[in-house]
Amino acid sequence: MSAAEHLVLFDVDGTLLRCGPQIGGIFVSALVEVFGGYLRPDGYNFAGRTDPQIVLDLVAALALPREDVLRRLPDMQRAYFHRLERELDRDRMELLPGVVPLLERLAAREDVALGLLTGNWHGSADIKLGRFDLGRFFPFGAFGDDARVRRELVPIALERAAAAAGRPFTPAEVLIVGDSELDVDCARAAGIRPVAVTTGFTSAARLRAAGADWVFPDLEHAAREIELFREVVDHL
Repeated sequence: MSAAEHLVLFDVDGTLLRCGPQIGGIFVSALVEVFGGYLRPDGYNFAGRTDPQIVLDLVAALALPREDVLRRLPDMQRAYFHRLERELDRDRMELLPGVVPLLERLAAREDVALGLLTGNWHGSADIKLGRFDLGRFFPFGAFGDDARVRRELVPIALERAAAAAGRPFTPAEVLIVGDSELDVDCARAAGIRPVAVTTGFTSAARLRAAGADWVFPDLEHAAREIELFREVVDHL
């Protein structure tokens, strides 16, 4: 990776894979175990939010002291990871179109570094990616463990990329790939070009309005259109 000239940071849920409805039940069962309950606010949108922020939002109605909720986040992680490892059913998940061919070809290039930028805690990202052996493509990343606000994950990911590649990356050398308005927002805030796919829960119109440079139905289509991707894809 020492010769890397480009950095591509990928989101997980809705971009690389989908867990389906099962993930909600797994998450809230851990909430109930640790905090005694939860309440989803009307119109609450999970897309792009970090795991710790989701916890804070869903237990806010319980009127627990914020300091107490933060102190118990490690308990939430343990409960959630245990359930996720035991209950996440690969047969009810979906590996999204074009993901593996694109990652294989990008990973084979010495001039490209791959990383994650996800609101998942590191442990939950590992479990989800592990169902399709995708973790092998990502030697580093920034996770919900690192910050509750998605914008704050970008400099962390860039710092880890620089350590792995042996050189810093300028915003012009980076792409952030995601499926939500918050993915687009964190890229834009850092001066990085966002690539958006509509394989999550956000429409193409909303992604464009958020400022995405490119919007595609999925990574299979993105691989045919974006020059950096197209260079490494013979056919999908």
